[in-house]
Amino acid sequence: MKFVADFHIHSHYSRATSKALNFENLYKWAQLKGVQVVGSGDLTHPGWLEEMREKLEPDGDGLFRLKDEYASAVQAEIPVACQQPVRFILSGEISNIYKKNDKTRKNHNVVFLPSLEAVEQFQIELEKIGNIRSDGRPILGLDAHDLLEMVLETNPRAYLIPAHIWTPWFSLFGSKSGFDTIEECFEDLTPHIFALETGLSSDPPMNWRLSALDRYTLVSNSDAHSPQKLAREANLFNTELSYPAIFEALKSGNPDTFLGTIEFFPEEGKYHYDGHRKCHVCWDPKTTLEHHGICPQCGKGVTVGVMHRIETLADRDEGLKPDNANPFYSLIPLPEILSEGYGVGPSSKRVQHGYESLLTKLGSELSILRDIPLEEIERIGGKILAEGIRRMRKGKVIAEAGFDGEFGVIKLFEKQERESLTAQLGFFPAASGNKPAPPKTRKKMTPRVAEKSNNSYRTESPGKSLHSLATGPNPNKAPGLNTEQQEAVVCTEHSLIIAAGPGTGKTLTLTRRIAHLLKKKSVPPVQILAITFTNKAAEEMVERLTQLVGTDTTAQMTIKTFHALCAMILREQHEAAGIARQFTICSESDRRTLLKICCPELKEKDRSQYLEVISSAKNQLLTPDAVSEGQRLGEDSDSGLPPNWKQSKIPSFTAIYRRYQAALQEQQCVDFDDLIFLTIQLFENVPGLLSHYQNRFRWISVDEYQDLNFAQYRLLKLLKSDTVNLCVIGDPDQAIYGFRGAKREYFLRFQHDFPDTKTLYLKQNYRSTQFILKASQQIITKSRDNRIPLHVWSDVVSKRRIDMYQAPTYKAEAEYVVHEIERMVGGTTFFSLDSSRVESHEGSVHSFGDFAVLYRLGAQSQPLFEAFQRSGIPYQIVGHASFYERQEIQEILAYLWLLFNPSLRLHLEHIRKTEVEVFSFLKTLRQSSGTATVLDIIEQICRCCSNHKQNEKPSEHIMRLMKNARPYENRLADFLETVALHKENDEYDPRADRVTLMTLHASKGLEFPVVFLVGCEETLLPYQRDGKPFDLDEERRLFYVGMTRAREKLILMHAKRRFLFGQTQHNAPSRFLNDIEDALLDLQIRAQRTRKKKKAEDTQLALFS
Repeated sequence: MKFVADFHIHSHYSRATSKALNFENLYKWAQLKGVQVVGSGDLTHPGWLEEMREKLEPDGDGLFRLKDEYASAVQAEIPVACQQPVRFILSGEISNIYKKNDKTRKNHNVVFLPSLEAVEQFQIELEKIGNIRSDGRPILGLDAHDLLEMVLETNPRAYLIPAHIWTPWFSLFGSKSGFDTIEECFEDLTPHIFALETGLSSDPPMNWRLSALDRYTLVSNSDAHSPQKLAREANLFNTELSYPAIFEALKSGNPDTFLGTIEFFPEEGKYHYDGHRKCHVCWDPKTTLEHHGICPQCGKGVTVGVMHRIETLADRDEGLKPDNANPFYSLIPLPEILSEGYGVGPSSKRVQHGYESLLTKLGSELSILRDIPLEEIERIGGKILAEGIRRMRKGKVIAEAGFDGEFGVIKLFEKQERESLTAQLGFFPAASGNKPAPPKTRKKMTPRVAEKSNNSYRTESPGKSLHSLATGPNPNKAPGLNTEQQEAVVCTEHSLIIAAGPGTGKTLTLTRRIAHLLKKKSVPPVQILAITFTNKAAEEMVERLTQLVGTDTTAQMTIKTFHALCAMILREQHEAAGIARQFTICSESDRRTLLKICCPELKEKDRSQYLEVISSAKNQLLTPDAVSEGQRLGEDSDSGLPPNWKQSKIPSFTAIYRRYQAALQEQQCVDFDDLIFLTIQLFENVPGLLSHYQNRFRWISVDEYQDLNFAQYRLLKLLKSDTVNLCVIGDPDQAIYGFRGAKREYFLRFQHDFPDTKTLYLKQNYRSTQFILKASQQIITKSRDNRIPLHVWSDVVSKRRIDMYQAPTYKAEAEYVVHEIERMVGGTTFFSLDSSRVESHEGSVHSFGDFAVLYRLGAQSQPLFEAFQRSGIPYQIVGHASFYERQEIQEILAYLWLLFNPSLRLHLEHIRKTEVEVFSFLKTLRQSSGTATVLDIIEQICRCCSNHKQNEKPSEHIMRLMKNARPYENRLADFLETVALHKENDEYDPRADRVTLMTLHASKGLEFPVVFLVGCEETLLPYQRDGKPFDLDEERRLFYVGMTRAREKLILMHAKRRFLFGQTQHNAPSRFLNDIEDALLDLQIRAQRTRKKKKAEDTQLALFS
C-alpha cells in the first residue's frame, strides 16, 4: 500500500516544544495532514516510555497503534474526509557533542527500535553515559560511532539515520562542527548507515552534487516541535505497513517501494544561506566570498549556511542527477498559502477557519497540496487558491532564503499581483480591514548561486582551520626540551632536585631523563624506580616511557606510588614482616567496620576521629607503645590531627590503637598507612634487607616531592645510599596536603639532607596564557612562607583576561556556569541559538571535556549537580566518595577477597547472605575458576549472588567494575591490589567527554582549557571552620593550584549569598581576589532578580520550530 511517513518528531519532554505533543494530538494531526506512519519521538526519555506503554499497543510487526480509549477521545475532532489509520514507529533524536580528531563535533542522529523492550534496554545503556531525563533529545558526550555501536548491540533490527545532515551546528556535515566524509564520523561502522536525512534547508538536487552520497537513500522528516508542523517534510512508501518492510525499502532505495520525499522549498529552511540574523545580513555563497566571510556590521565571521557548505564539498555541477535518484515533491504548508492570500499571519483565526473548512470539504492537507485536481480545489476554495497550488506544484515560487536561524519566506504571488487578483471573486476576497503581514527586514536575495568564485577566501571544512584557536595555546603539541629541561635530563652525576612550576613539563622531564639513563648511560631497567603520588600519574609515566623505550624495557622498571611500592615489598618479604603473603589492604570502609567490631563502645563520630588519629600516628611512625611512652602526636600544625583533638585523649587512644592493630593482625589485614610504616620497620630491623633494595634500586626518581609526609620522607632517606642516585621534582608552591601530614619543608631542605645535590629550575610554562600566569603569580608571591622564587613565565599570548563574576546567590552561580559552558560549546540545542542564549557567530572550539568546575568543599557541589541535571549537559564527579565504596561494588569485592584468601572474614560484613551460603558458593566458584579471568568471576558472582534480578542488565557501576577488571585477565591478586590502592583522584577519566566537577584538591596535576573556580569567598577560600585557626598560606597555595589548572580561560566566581551546612551565609569576596591587579580582570556582576517566579506550568519553553 502507498503511505506517507514522518519519522523524526518530538514529544512534550523535549526542550522548546509544544505541550500539545502527546499521542492523542499526534494521532489527530497525522490524519489532518495525511500521514499514516508517525515517529514516536523521544524514545530515550523514561517519562515518554511510560506514556508509550500506557497509550500504545503493538500492531503487526514493529509498528504501534493508539489504544481505542485514547483514539476515541479525539476522533470526533477529525473531519470524515481526513480519517484514516495511523501507526507509530519508535524513534527518537539524540544530540552527540564530543571531540574527535582534535575538533569539537556536534551532530544529531535519529534512532529506531522495533519494540518497547528494546527501548527500555537502550535507555538503560544510555543512562550509564549521561542524563536522559532532563530533555527528550538528550545531550551526550558520546562519539556518534559509539552511539551507532550501542544501537546495533541493542537489537538486530535497530537502526540509526543521521539527522538534518547539513545544519551548521548539529549535523554530520555541518559547517560549524561536522565532518567532510561519513567515514570520518562512523569509521568501520559506516556500512550500517544506509539513509541520510537532508534537513529543511537542503533538497535532493543539492545533495546530488556530492557523488559520495549516491549510495544512500535520502529521507526527509518534519523534525516537528508541535503537532501542527507534522509532514512539512515526509517520506513516500509503497510497501506493506510494517517495520521490516519500511526499512527494507530504505536500505534498498528501490523506487518501486520507496517513492521519494516531500520537501520544503530549501530556501525556506532557516540555515539555507549565510549571514547574521542580528545584523540583518543575508548572503549567498558568492557574496560571502566577496566579503571574505566577515559581517560588515559587527566584523565577525558570518554563519556559513547549507548552500555554501555543499558548494565547498561538491564534486558535481548543479543539474546533474544520479541514476538511482528518487523523486521529490516541494510543497508549501497550506496555512502559509492561505496566509499569503489573506495577508495575515498563518496562525490567525481567519487562516485557521479557512484551513479547517478546506480539510472538511476536500480531505487531508497533503492530498490538497499533491493529489486533488485543481478543478476541485477551485470549486471549493476559489480560483486564487487553485492558481497558487498550481504554481507550487510547478515549482514557480518566489524565494527569500532563510539564514542564521531565521526561516525563509516562500511566496506564490508578487505583492501587486496578489492585490490585483484578490480584488476578483475567489477564495481570497480583498478586505480593506486586513493588516498585511509585517515586512521582512532583510534584503531579497537570489535563491540559487551556480557560479563559483575564484576569490582567495574559502570556507574551510571543520577538519581544517574552522575550529582553530588563533590566540590560544595548542595543548596537543608536545613541546621539545627547552634548555632547562635538557640540563635536567643529562644531569646524572649528582642527586638532583628540580623546582618546577605548574605546566613546565615535570613528567616530560622525568621520563626523558629515565630514557637518557637507559639509552646513553646503559643503566639496566631493573635498577630504575620511579615513584608517583597517584595511580593515574604512574599510568601516564608508563605510557610515556613505553613510547620512548618500548614495552619490554618499561616492564622491567618499577613505576609505582609509595603505597604500591611498599605493598610489593611487603608481599616479597611477608615472612620477615610477620604477615600473610595474601594479606588484605583495608579500604576506608573496612577500617570503619573493623574498628566497630573491636571497639563497639565507640560512637560513629568518635570512630571517625580515632581512625584519623591512628592514621596520623602511623604517618609519624608511632606505634601504640611509642604513644603510651609519651611521644607526642602532632607537634606542629601539619600533623594531620583533627582540629579539636586534645592530647588528654592519649591514654584512651593508646588502648584503642592497640585493639585496632590486633584486629588487623587477626584478620590478616593491613591498612593504607601500614604499608609504608611496616616497610620502614623491615628496613630498620631486618639485617641486610635495606642494602638489598638499595642495590636493586640504584636510580630513584620521585614526582611531587613537596607532598611527602614524614613516613614517605623517612622511607626515601633509608633507600638513598651513597651508591643511589636520587632525582626529585616538585613545586613547593603547590604543597596542599598539610592536613594529611605532608610537609613542604622536606623539599626546601633537600640539599641539606643530601649535600651532593644539584638544584635546577623549570620556569617556562607550556600550559597557561600569560594573563593566567601573571595573576596566579600575584597570588602566590603574597605567601608568608619561605618560597623558591621561580618566576614562572609563558609565551602563550592571549587577549583573554580573567573573568571575575559576582552572582547574587549560589544557585545563580551554578546557573551561570551552565550557561557559559553552553555558550562556549557554541550551543547545545537549536533553542540556544534561536533564543539568542548563544550568538550564532561565536566560535565553537570546545567540547564538554574541556571544562572543569572547581570548588573548595564537596558540600558546594549540590547546586552544581542540580543545574547540570536540569541542563542535560553531561558531567563527571571527581574527589567525592570513591567508586569502590559503593555497597553493590563492595559486595562483589568481598567475594573476590574471600576467593583470594578465605581467612579474610572481615569481608563477610559486606555480603547479604549467611556464612554457610557464602562459603558454599565460594567452593563452587573455586572449582570452576582455575582458568577463569577476573571478569568471568565477577560475571558469575553477579549471576549467582548479587542483589539484582535474573536476566537483568548489570547496573552502571557494576558495568564499570567489569570494564576495570577486563585488562587484568586472570591476575586476581593484581586487580585486588589496584582496587585497594585506588584513590579518589583516580576517578577522573580524561576520555569521558563530560564536564568535570571536582574539589580543588582532586584537581592537582590536571589541566583543562577552561576552568570555573566557584565559591571564591571568605570562610570558603580560605576555608575557616567555625572561627578555628587555619593555615592561610596553604589555602593560598590551594587557590594557586586551582588557577593554574586553566590553559585558556579562567573564571573566578563568588556569590553574595550561599546556603551551606544548614545555614545562610553572606560572605565577602575572598581576600585572594584583592591580590590580582584590575588590569588582568573582566569584572561582571549579576543583579538580583526581583520579578516574581512563574508558575510551574508556565516554565515550559515556548519556542516551536
